[in-house]
Amino acid sequence: MSITRLLAIAVLILGLSGCGLAAKDDSATAEDPDKVQVVATYSILGDMIAEIGGDHIQVHSIVPLGVDPHQYTPLPLDLQKSAQADLIVWNGLNLEMGDGWLASLLDISGKEFDTDQVVEAGAQVTPQYLADSAGESTINPHAFLDPNVGIQYAEAMRDGLIKIDPDNAGQYEQNAADYISELEQIDQLYKDNIAQIPSAQRVLVTSENAYQYMADRYGLTTGFVWEIDTDEQGTPEQIKELIHLINTTKVPALFVESNKDPRPMETISRETGVPIYGTLFSDELGKPGQDGGTYLKMLRFNIKQIHAGLTQ
Repeated sequence: MSITRLLAIAVLILGLSGCGLAAKDDSATAEDPDKVQVVATYSILGDMIAEIGGDHIQVHSIVPLGVDPHQYTPLPLDLQKSAQADLIVWNGLNLEMGDGWLASLLDISGKEFDTDQVVEAGAQVTPQYLADSAGESTINPHAFLDPNVGIQYAEAMRDGLIKIDPDNAGQYEQNAADYISELEQIDQLYKDNIAQIPSAQRVLVTSENAYQYMADRYGLTTGFVWEIDTDEQGTPEQIKELIHLINTTKVPALFVESNKDPRPMETISRETGVPIYGTLFSDELGKPGQDGGTYLKMLRFNIKQIHAGLTQ
């Protein structure tokens, strides 16, 4: 996302604002002056901070469902909301930095990294690394797929809200405590379910290497087609390497993430005879009201799928 493109959008916003057209005329985008205005970079963070902030905040999530948060072109509404936000929460760990879109958005919005107004949810996470297609080491951004890391995210959001809105600190602390309690229960759910998978079958094969943090925590081995979404996806060499891994293990099932092209994994399934068991969530939530429609539901859905697929 070029700075020139974002500047052009910013000029458009200013012009529309003067005409009273900057925001849609509906309750979904109308700001409540009595609430803390929060912008989250993508759906998972938006859901988490909405639970912790409760009735005291209003949340706008930038990257919509079905769109890759690694590379994104902000809409005029995203820039407007970011400029007016009391708090912006972002993942960090290389998720939003693929093409520099977030840095440009913050610059135009008058916000800066490492300030009270801009909270990095993953700031306290010990990063794990991937090797991109050029062989360079790059941070794996998908730490949130580990429920224990979700606790760190929740704590960062709680602390960020308290700094911006200390009058409601007690409520934020209570909401966060309740939320963290649920994450602790999910952590135990993961331990219990993975313990039931035969040791030789604890191999999680997915499209992207998104589950590294979670797998390391709970004792799974990972297999994948590509390391990270900014790489080429589904090349013949990638497919060949994964087929070799599958043929030398006892993996009983394959998985495809909800927002990934299933065709490379379908090819691998045909070549190995190992079935695709189902879908997992990675970079985004499911649709509201459906499987994975919240962060907590997403975590529960993923472990249910993994357990069922790897114990068959």
